[in-house]
Amino acid sequence: MSSPTRKHTALPKAQILIEALPWLVRHNGKTVVIKFGGNAMVDEDLKAAFAQDVVFLHHAGLKPVVVHGGGPQISAALDQHGIVSEFKAGLRVTTEDAMDVVRMVLAGQVQRELVGLLNQHGPLAVGLTGEDAHTITATKHQPEIDGELVDIGRVGEITAIDTGAIEALLADGRIPVVSSIARSQDDGHVYNVNADTAAAALAAALGAETLMVLTDVEGLYEDWPNSDEVISRLTASELERLLPDLSSGMVPKMEGCLHAVRGGVTTARVIDGRVQHSILLEIFTDEGIGTMVVADEKPEGPGGQGES
Repeated sequence: MSSPTRKHTALPKAQILIEALPWLVRHNGKTVVIKFGGNAMVDEDLKAAFAQDVVFLHHAGLKPVVVHGGGPQISAALDQHGIVSEFKAGLRVTTEDAMDVVRMVLAGQVQRELVGLLNQHGPLAVGLTGEDAHTITATKHQPEIDGELVDIGRVGEITAIDTGAIEALLADGRIPVVSSIARSQDDGHVYNVNADTAAAALAAALGAETLMVLTDVEGLYEDWPNSDEVISRLTASELERLLPDLSSGMVPKMEGCLHAVRGGVTTARVIDGRVQHSILLEIFTDEGIGTMVVADEKPEGPGGQGES
């Protein structure tokens, strides 16, 4: 027989599992889109923990879809090829030569590594890019700087999403891993698209329960840099009011969250990818971490109250 001491030390584990139960029930069978990026993408321990979290979600009855970019890896590869990295309006200027490198790094390096990490746990992950089966279609994006449209090369603005290939993989019990490259709507080229934007567009098109964006901060700060108090929850309208004052790095992430919840995704969350197992903490605990964005609450009426 096991000793009473042994039973006592195991009890906290049971309590942790039981705390997860209502969240397991709520999320069972639901799609969750996770944007993989930041420190979690370059730190070996964080990468391994991320893969464990995604596989855990899969075995817990959720349907995870991973979307990734690869900023640090792209910059390193461009340096090796003697191509200067230039940014305008927070976006990488992507020449034809640079686009070849971007495509090679995202589809041939970052995606392959992530698929390999996930598949250490079973025959689960399948990699694709937005080019595959017309998953992501884009047209040329020209940001406005000082009132003028600026040409930043092969950077795309998403015009259409076809979820067929992803849905087929999910139905087959697989974990899709999507590189943020799009096919062109109007010529034979491909486009580099912002991975935050791609994840949000896919989450909305898939009717996902949750969009999770991994970042290198704890969440959206109340009054940065004067305070490091994180806003734990806000509505789409509240977020829209904050957008003009956000730092450039947070804008595509928070715009993505806004797009997702306005497109029918129940919750969009920005979480700290520097914390091991942050995905599990966010989905399966009462406290959660990071910042959660929800749709605006509907007024009470015959239809009842909106999502709170």
